Amino acid sequence: MFTRYLKDQRGLTLVELLAVVVILGIIAAIAIPSVGNIIENSRKDAHIANAQMLANAARMAATAEGKATGDYTLEELQKEGFISDIQVPGGDGNYDAEDTKVSITSDKDTTKQIIKVTLSDGKTTFVEDKDISSLGRDEVVLEDEK
Repeated sequence: MFTRYLKDQRGLTLVELLAVVVILGIIAAIAIPSVGNIIENSRKDAHIANAQMLANAARMAATAEGKATGDYTLEELQKEGFISDIQVPGGDGNYDAEDTKVSITSDKDTTKQIIKVTLSDGKTTFVEDKDISSLGRDEVVLEDEK
């Protein structure tokens, strides 16, 4: 009985195996760029979140000083204890404490504050003087996009 199973050798033909490999290749060709875009968008979203966090720290600093406007560097905010080091998403270091800045101004027509942020690691400027209220993925520049 056991010998009957050994003689009944069924398997995949070369054409069937080739069809499976072609299908897997097509799936990989579609999936790999999609995964790359997901990673890129995640990094951009992390830069936006860091910009918002920096803007909130600047708001707290301005409130503590009793001012409605002001210009702050990451270094100044760190010295005052409003924020700690912020790591660059996808990078191996932190934002540069002197090049990373926040500017709070008031709109003359309304009482609304305008907060502009610049994020830089010293080599790359990811966000340059952009209004935090309208900051989107298309305004964030990653290292490999330059």
